[in-house]
Amino acid sequence: MLSRKRRREAPPSIHPRNRYAEKRLDFSHLASLYPSFNPYVFSSSSGHSTIDWTDFNATRELTRILLLHDHGVHWWIPDEQLCPTVPNRSNYIHWIEDLLSSGLILAKNDGSKGTVRGFDIGTGANCIYPLLGASLLGWSFVGSDVTNVALEWAAKNVESNPHLWELIEIRNANDSNRSERIVMEKTENSDQELEGSSTQQSPILVGVVKGGENFDFCMCNPPFFESIEEAGLNPKTSCGGTPEEMVYPGGERAFITRIIDDSVQLKHSFRWFTSMVGRKVNLKFLISKLREVGVSVVQTTEFVQGRTARWGLAWSFMPPNKSSITSNAPNRSHLGSFTVEGLKRQYGAFQILKSVESFFKDNGVSFKSDSSSFSVDVALSNDQMNTLPVNGLNESSISAADQSSNVLTKPCVFRVLVFEQMPGTVLVRWSPLEKDSQFIGLFLHLFNQLEEFLKKEFNSKTHFVCGK
Repeated sequence: MLSRKRRREAPPSIHPRNRYAEKRLDFSHLASLYPSFNPYVFSSSSGHSTIDWTDFNATRELTRILLLHDHGVHWWIPDEQLCPTVPNRSNYIHWIEDLLSSGLILAKNDGSKGTVRGFDIGTGANCIYPLLGASLLGWSFVGSDVTNVALEWAAKNVESNPHLWELIEIRNANDSNRSERIVMEKTENSDQELEGSSTQQSPILVGVVKGGENFDFCMCNPPFFESIEEAGLNPKTSCGGTPEEMVYPGGERAFITRIIDDSVQLKHSFRWFTSMVGRKVNLKFLISKLREVGVSVVQTTEFVQGRTARWGLAWSFMPPNKSSITSNAPNRSHLGSFTVEGLKRQYGAFQILKSVESFFKDNGVSFKSDSSSFSVDVALSNDQMNTLPVNGLNESSISAADQSSNVLTKPCVFRVLVFEQMPGTVLVRWSPLEKDSQFIGLFLHLFNQLEEFLKKEFNSKTHFVCGK
């Protein structure tokens, strides 16, 4: 039985300190200021100016002018390199700012009061996190990478901004004691045939962080995919990206697990270890891994920008500030979600949204859809509650409010949101729009039916998590 005492959390949104939080980007205005952007701007069917998000040149030019216009940063990347979105990457920076000021771990006791220092794992040719962190907050960074193109262009992007020179160092992760580690592995496994992958993986933190170095945090936008075919599933966007940036054996789960392993060895060198996570199912696995290695604090967040959802994972081995942890304990809410995974190339968040609409329409449920925010507001009247197909519904799926009342004094309103986590994976979640909504249990049952409907519609593997 669901408890009515749980307080509802607001759905995740863009970080409130993100300069793009208050209003949508005005592409027409930007095009009037930057003529090079003008060829990419056109009016959408809703009358708003927009760009073709499948055009790499358009997204790259947008990133260039946003960094210049809002941050005073000169920037460029060559074709095929990963092109970041500035609002989304800013969310990550501001979340780390929150962690550093949260008081969740005890303050430094080394007497240092200098500039915040971060380490960006796989900074890429775009070098976006060091450039944003340095320009927004005056942080210093080491940005590491392994490919010649990434290292060359990251250095060029730093050199193009003399006011940031002293704050950003670009470091080749391959310039470490890698050869010594390979020799050691061969010696220890002299009686076994070593797999090529075990000796060809570039260092992540151990061997790249120098002796005696200390950082306030590390951050990472890991390679999410296990194969280049998986990375190319989404035809609706074009952010570019090389295989080194997007693909890793075992995907993000394996890559972040390596960060966790390195963090055990460098537990006293970083106050916070953090990483972006693309799939919620991986988030749960990684948190379990962190508990196994004995971290003192784990924090998570959800980043939402447009129709894309990502998660942030942070952990520390530093002594926790217990009073702060208690006061910052998260509140649970009446909230459900599931993911639709393994979608074919032609399907994405838009197609899922349309199927959600069809489901409620076919069941005679009143709803209002907003394709710009990928949301469906569902209003259940008393008459509709009495006519909904609820075969198989049992008392355990109905809340106390449902059992004690069979009359609605006003419509029961819920919101269903659709987020594209990554190509081939879409998150569907719901929450009540009113604090004391009636008939939550019945809507939960309806949401379960929606999940089954989408399973059959797209013939995909799904995962349902209630109240997460």
